[in-house]
Amino acid sequence: METETLRDPLTASRYVVRCGVQRLLYAMNSRSAHLRGDKVVARTNRGLELGEILCPITETNISSTDNLPNGTIQRPVSPQDLSTDTTQKEQADRDAVDCQSIIDGFGLDMSVVEVERILGGEQFTIYYTATDRIDFRELVKRLAAKYHTRIEMRQIGARDEAKLLGDYGDCGKPLCCSTYLNDMPPVSMRMAKLQKATLDPNKISGRCGRLKCCLRYEQDHYEELAKQLPPPGSEILTREGRARVISVELLAQQMLVSTEDNRRILITPSDCLSVIKRGLELS
Repeated sequence: METETLRDPLTASRYVVRCGVQRLLYAMNSRSAHLRGDKVVARTNRGLELGEILCPITETNISSTDNLPNGTIQRPVSPQDLSTDTTQKEQADRDAVDCQSIIDGFGLDMSVVEVERILGGEQFTIYYTATDRIDFRELVKRLAAKYHTRIEMRQIGARDEAKLLGDYGDCGKPLCCSTYLNDMPPVSMRMAKLQKATLDPNKISGRCGRLKCCLRYEQDHYEELAKQLPPPGSEILTREGRARVISVELLAQQMLVSTEDNRRILITPSDCLSVIKRGLELS
């Protein structure tokens, strides 16, 4: 049933396609039907490159694709395309060494992380890290003369570097950023505090040295649960009288409170009759 739906010409004329080492998403037109996971040759704003079909664009998900750049699926991938792609990836490793040598010759404080060639050869992208902004105009001229194509210099941060290089997380699985995450929204220490994760930087930091992206996965749920409980420090009225909230357990939906007669008891939100004074939220 699913295969028939995906091949329906009324719903299979546009697809979400993922391209490039940074796994950029595009909304693409196609003259033929494709299945999820199909490899295709696509025309993007960068040129001709390999892509992977993620899903058809339907009335259900079309609103989620409004901000995606457009492209066109040219044809299914051929053995020759795959061979060219493999050759380019092997060449890219040597290109990275050559580019770093040229950069060092200019005396620029830049480190090449990865070099990307696209299938059609219209663009040569160098991903690099640097502590400051770099004037690389002369460098680009030199590189364009060497590779005879359009050169794009793209400065990336620690998260993007981990995404490109890939590795395994503490969970034993490949990094989320190097497998399926396309956007990497900011992660804050407040999230770790709200989720009562350990605040040891060595345990909540990913391979990039920044806070783990997975702290975001359940953040919305934790925030929703937090709305149902007054924060620590709140003065509340309970069936036992006035009390002060000492700590909260969001997942268990319980509060540890201190009563006026200095007893410490666990209560639920239903036991809180009213909030007299609300404590400070986590910041």
